[in-house]
Amino acid sequence: MSADNIRVLAARTLAPVIAKGQSLTPLFDAAIEKVSERDKGLFQTLCFGTLRQYHQLSAITERLLDKPLRNKDADIQALVLLGLYQLIHLRTPDHAAISETVSACKPLRKLWAGKLVNGLLRNFLRNRDEIEAQLQNSDAYQYSHPAWFIGKLKKAWPDTYIQTLHANNQQPPVCLRVNQQQCTRENYAKLLENAGISFDLLETAPNGVRLQTQVDVRTLPGFDDGWFSVQDEAAQLSAELLDLKPGQRVLDACAAPGGKSCHILEKEAKIRELVCIEQESARMERVEQNLLRLQLGQNVTLKVSDANDLNNWWDGQVFDRILLDAPCSATGVIRRHPDIKLLRRPDDLAKLGALQLQLLAQLWQVLAPGGLLVYATCSVLPEENERIVQAFLQQTANAEHLAIEAPWGVARPIGRQLFPQLNGHDGFYYARLYKEACA
Repeated sequence: MSADNIRVLAARTLAPVIAKGQSLTPLFDAAIEKVSERDKGLFQTLCFGTLRQYHQLSAITERLLDKPLRNKDADIQALVLLGLYQLIHLRTPDHAAISETVSACKPLRKLWAGKLVNGLLRNFLRNRDEIEAQLQNSDAYQYSHPAWFIGKLKKAWPDTYIQTLHANNQQPPVCLRVNQQQCTRENYAKLLENAGISFDLLETAPNGVRLQTQVDVRTLPGFDDGWFSVQDEAAQLSAELLDLKPGQRVLDACAAPGGKSCHILEKEAKIRELVCIEQESARMERVEQNLLRLQLGQNVTLKVSDANDLNNWWDGQVFDRILLDAPCSATGVIRRHPDIKLLRRPDDLAKLGALQLQLLAQLWQVLAPGGLLVYATCSVLPEENERIVQAFLQQTANAEHLAIEAPWGVARPIGRQLFPQLNGHDGFYYARLYKEACA
């Protein structure tokens, strides 16, 4: 695929995200199948990098345009953003970035746009210092995040919010979780060494490995045999916090795509049963695929249902352990899903908070006395994390908060908060709740 066609495909992939608020993941997954192995890295860099820097690039575009482009020309808007991204953030020579971006207008069947795109990009280069100086006082430009999110983050975490914003704009590392039912981390580390792949052993996750370079994980030793999964360091902490033991009945209440479910089975192969709940059948298929590849299908029950609807899925038998990885704003994993910057809205938080509190209340009913529930989100906002758990504790007489003593994250009055780190873990929140025997 030629350089300009890569940009055409990137523009077509980004346009529905920009104009219609569609999720990047299904669009990207469908598009990258059309890209040669040689060009997949560039295509991913263009799509994800442009969205990570969307607010910066959009602020510049607004300065360059006399009037906004129409919604039906979102592909041309995406092209302009792609061109600016190359000029500012990549090593693409200026003339090549402009030429290839302009050439992409023809396959999009918008010849009129070639002159516009050429003029905008050249105007930026001529007036770059002036444009950037004019935008210096804009937080959205400076940090390339929506202003509402910057405001919330600054209010909640005034001492660390800038580090979080910077981390969100970087490419995240790739972490592996070695399947201890198939291979020890030490033995797998030797396989990586023999393959010439640089890595670090994760200190906080006993089966975790962080790769030092980006690779196609499908080419790593043991992928087809289920020797490892791709899972961030922060997410690998969930199974550790469950205090799993043989004979327990365990619930993974929002299971897709199945990484945490698989980790539960890897960590304790002798649990009595793991029940996985997922609302969407297509996402449950991902759980099944992961279980199959990792050879972990025993003692597992999969149920497609809304976890809140106990009458639809619960069989009346209580659980010793529950993992509630609750639906959330995903503001701790923005660098992995940069479309969150465009798709999330401030009023989403109240709706998500109500859902999170409802899930806690419903699932508490199916937890055995003396049982443990781990509440988790990939959010960095207190209104989805400690405030939700605090509200639940205030309305639930037999719920007790158990402090997490750990070397990772920041201890909060309730639970523990992790923030995304450069070359480190994602943003996450955990709280452990114990169900007392008597109300």
